[in-house]
Amino acid sequence: MGDFNLALVIVAIVVCVLVFLFNVYLLVNYQHPDDANQAYFPKFVVVFGLSIAAISILMLPADVANRQACRHAIYNGACNLTLPMKELWLAVYIIDAVLVFFVIPFAMFYYEGDQDKSVGKRIKSALLWVVTTAIVCALLLGILYGLAGKVDFTVRHLSSVTTNFPSNWDFSSGQPCIGGSGAHACSAYTASASSEKTWTMRTTFPEYVVALATIVGSVLFSIFGGVGIACLPLGLIASFIRRPKAVITRSQYIKEATELGKRAKEVKKAADALHQEERSGSKGRKWRKNVKAVEKELLQLEEDVKLLEEMYPQGEKAETSWALTVLGYLAKLVLGTLGLIVSVAWIIHIVIYLLIDPPLSPFLNEVFIKLDDIWGLLGTVAFAFFCFYLLLAVIAGAMMLGLRLVGSYANELFSVQCGTYSFVLNKFCATAFGYYAQATAAQEIFGHTLQSLRGIKYLYKYNVFQIAFIVLAALTFVYYVAF
Repeated sequence: MGDFNLALVIVAIVVCVLVFLFNVYLLVNYQHPDDANQAYFPKFVVVFGLSIAAISILMLPADVANRQACRHAIYNGACNLTLPMKELWLAVYIIDAVLVFFVIPFAMFYYEGDQDKSVGKRIKSALLWVVTTAIVCALLLGILYGLAGKVDFTVRHLSSVTTNFPSNWDFSSGQPCIGGSGAHACSAYTASASSEKTWTMRTTFPEYVVALATIVGSVLFSIFGGVGIACLPLGLIASFIRRPKAVITRSQYIKEATELGKRAKEVKKAADALHQEERSGSKGRKWRKNVKAVEKELLQLEEDVKLLEEMYPQGEKAETSWALTVLGYLAKLVLGTLGLIVSVAWIIHIVIYLLIDPPLSPFLNEVFIKLDDIWGLLGTVAFAFFCFYLLLAVIAGAMMLGLRLVGSYANELFSVQCGTYSFVLNKFCATAFGYYAQATAAQEIFGHTLQSLRGIKYLYKYNVFQIAFIVLAALTFVYYVAF
């Protein structure tokens, strides 16, 4: 192993540890107070799932950095300094698939099971649902792989006559090939349309699983990502605009607190009534609808309490608390403005590089390459930032659309399930930055095999997901401007 890859391995290990610790910090600081010191299995799934999602996003920049180890090699096989990125990609995404389709559903079924049942019965019920899901998924995957698990590559057969070895190597538009004269002296120019043929081969099963999971995730990505790319920066800016302008008086605080107290009593009364209905066994559709309504009201009440505390800080450090609140809203304005610039850059890049054929400009690809020329891996860092920003946009889109399930950990687990579709983001980034990420393992998996897979290649050929992404981003922007 060369020094380059040794440094890359050390960086990769450090980043993985930091990602894990950061997700533990998020869980500890943002978990619901009622879930403290309990439900350890869902907590582990949340931390592990978010870590895998973040690491898989950062693998694409690592793949690009790993390619730099062979930038001076004549051909890829001449370099032995590269990491086995293809195997690492497949390993991470198999873990992703297991999390999405088995582990997370089990945790959700177990956590949302009837609390009056014993632990054994809840585990049995969750396993029953997961095993049923596994059997159905295995049958579908096996049948689909047997019937359509092939890739169709379009190839052109070229041939030419032999010629004497030339004494000079002068090439021009008039003589583009050795031994030829005229613009059409090469077989590449004279090959007929009949020389195009389809080369069919069977893909590997892991690649096929990743491909199908990518299709499922692409639907969610188009919806959540399209909404999130607009609402993430606009939400931060709107939060600054709606910020509390000044500290309220004590009388105003007492008045607002009294109103919140009345609302809290009403929510508690409704919750007690629903609990009595649950004990009596009447858990029908109307009961579940009322539970969701109470949960929504409770979340709104918690947000209003938090806002009231911001508007009237108390204690010995009230002035410091208010100063931090003001700085926090200023930070939202700065981050929102920066995010708006990144979002606009993303949308412009998608339009001029992906939707227009041939592309008008490499745009961000050229930016990353020029940054690499300025300093080492500076372009790779910028590339990683744009990819990771897209993951944040997907999460923001999921929250914007109100996908908050009953129960705090169910909400977090669902967010993890959305986040673990990060291989879709990698597919999107590998396509959007194909010029910069060329000759990588990600290009081999997501660029050639997936886009030539029988039955689904037309979704990528006609840019269905990219168009849906842009349309939803535009609609979300109009929604924010109008309302």
